[in-house]
Amino acid sequence: MRPSDGPGGGRPLVVLFPLPYQGHINPMLRLAAALHARGLAITVVHTETRAPDRQKLPADFDLVTIRDGVAPELAESDDVAPFVLALNRSCAAPFRDYLAGARDVACVVADVDWFAPLGVARELGVKALPLMTSSAAKFRVYMAFPVLEEKGYLPIRESNLDTTVKELPPLLVRDLHHEKDETRYRAYAHLLSNMVSGVRQSSGLILNTLDAIEEVDIANIYKDISIPVFAIGPLHILSPSVDSSLLLQDRSCLQWLDAQPPGSVIYVSLGSLMSIDAHELTEIAWGLVASRRPFLWVIRPGLVRGCEASELPIELQEEIVRDRGRMVSWAPQQEVLKHPAVGAFLTHCGWNSTLESILEGVPMICRPLGGDQLCNARYVCEVWKVGFRVVEVENQLTRGDVQVAIEKMMGQKEGDEIRERMRDLRNAAAKCTSKGGPTDVSLQRLVGFIVSP
Repeated sequence: MRPSDGPGGGRPLVVLFPLPYQGHINPMLRLAAALHARGLAITVVHTETRAPDRQKLPADFDLVTIRDGVAPELAESDDVAPFVLALNRSCAAPFRDYLAGARDVACVVADVDWFAPLGVARELGVKALPLMTSSAAKFRVYMAFPVLEEKGYLPIRESNLDTTVKELPPLLVRDLHHEKDETRYRAYAHLLSNMVSGVRQSSGLILNTLDAIEEVDIANIYKDISIPVFAIGPLHILSPSVDSSLLLQDRSCLQWLDAQPPGSVIYVSLGSLMSIDAHELTEIAWGLVASRRPFLWVIRPGLVRGCEASELPIELQEEIVRDRGRMVSWAPQQEVLKHPAVGAFLTHCGWNSTLESILEGVPMICRPLGGDQLCNARYVCEVWKVGFRVVEVENQLTRGDVQVAIEKMMGQKEGDEIRERMRDLRNAAAKCTSKGGPTDVSLQRLVGFIVSP
């Protein structure tokens, strides 16, 4: 087969392999669109688990699905590390079969968690570039994990939660990793060891972040690893839109927002993965109602632990509707945050949500639930100071906490000061991502690196 007959039609071909979670799929497909817009051919490889809808992808993207052989109950578990480790064991061979038979592949870009497929690419002589879909600060935590254990920060104990991690300011021990079960903790540590080792052996590292908010952490990563680092985020604004949502978006909420006063609406979403208990769902609901402010609340299927429907009692639903609230099962979040009616975001502080909120200048009320959200919330509240935390992750959230937080953000001087800082941060991010800015330059470097011999 001649090069011009391959999937790229003569253009350099990039194979991208996202981890099958919504928060990982989104930035990877955005990166695919950004690379395609700059002249590269794209093939997306995906597990059968949570594979994207082919009809939603651009027509000139190729989609290859590979068998993952992982039990459905493991895929649906909130214990992420065993699932990701199982995927790496089961997908290495089928990925090798695919890549060995592919022609003219210039580069493989895979999620940092895909340490086995990245290793396959290296063994076959193909450039391997891991993509870190969370923050640079969180990747520094990953790199430092053995040191954090050696110095006694980890595993976390009740007695050291508020201890400052001197090696990773401004983090506290409580921001690192909450896992009390020894088996789950060890699986997580094993995953991180393989992940970081794989990154260090790769051709380079792509970060979904930007100098305007993480310049110091990006510089420290660059010093700590001897491979090129490309900070090209936030990917959601650098490329044409790709519909990568695994859930059906309720776009009618945008018309509802059109009818609300500017800056009046509290947007509430706790992301696509973590779950809460039924009591917390009810407390959030009553807190929102008590605020007497309009709110748009995403209650996705599976948000409540053990309950697929995640429904509120009928009388509470009626109270919400009567009190100017709107509930949807999933929302077009970027468009919601861009809407002038939205005045604050009650968020879990996932990295995609954090970046989207900053780029649209929406201040955050933080309710992190675990994982990288803890680190992100610390930066939101203590470094950038564009939001505040409702309660610590180990504390039960009450309706009073929610009501007080909303009033502080929407009706007090502290909220005005946060909004002013958020405007400044948004402007700095916009400058960073403009043509000729650091993000644009880094993306040009990445494309040049991919196509170089």
